[in-house]
Amino acid sequence: MEHLLSFGFLALPTVFITLALVGSLLALVWRRVGIALALAASFCLFAAATPALSSYLLRLAESGLPPNPDLSTAQAIVVLGGDIRAGDGSAAIPDRLGALSFERVGYAAAASRQLHLPVAVTGGAIDDAHQSEGALMKAALESQFGVPVAWSEERSRTTMENALYTARLLLPARIATVVLVTHAWHLPRALWTFRHAGFTPLPWPAPRTAQRLDRVSDFLPSTGALVDSFNALHELIGSIYYRLRY
Repeated sequence: MEHLLSFGFLALPTVFITLALVGSLLALVWRRVGIALALAASFCLFAAATPALSSYLLRLAESGLPPNPDLSTAQAIVVLGGDIRAGDGSAAIPDRLGALSFERVGYAAAASRQLHLPVAVTGGAIDDAHQSEGALMKAALESQFGVPVAWSEERSRTTMENALYTARLLLPARIATVVLVTHAWHLPRALWTFRHAGFTPLPWPAPRTAQRLDRVSDFLPSTGALVDSFNALHELIGSIYYRLRY
């Protein structure tokens, strides 16, 4: 059920596409009900694919983050994985970090140069990947950014597991105050999760989303905006789910 809510049948945009199809089929029997359902689902899908709504949802997911967090008490930097581009297992086409993970690695490198703190990476293997996010982030930080990685957690598959498995590495070493490096829309749930695991987490000031309402294109659908809406709703719903479950 958790996977269906996060990435599967019940996730955006699949749920709206499915409801539109169901509505179209229902219209063959119950015309008004079916048409109403198909139109409502189509409208929701269109709206979710506009930068105007996606930027609003991202800002909502980012709400509550302090604008200038005090990082002076931090003991370590923790980078959370985001995605992997799976290869075929050969040296010719290896697994690589996805765009989200690589962007976070860039943030982590900047945090390391500014704070001069040891770095931990966290993330397991996803779907068909042959390597873990942790291993790929460690390799990228050390080889491409010249940032040594002190701890590499390579089993976690969710944000909660990121926190719990990282706690097993850092808390025994009496490292409890950590700077979390991830995207701004992911930070509120990540902060809650690491706090739940026993840390005092501090948010790295990742770029915030600007509201987009100025251009005609902000009200026209795009695949990028649909991805942004998915990420925002994933975080908003995930935050509620985590608080209810944990």
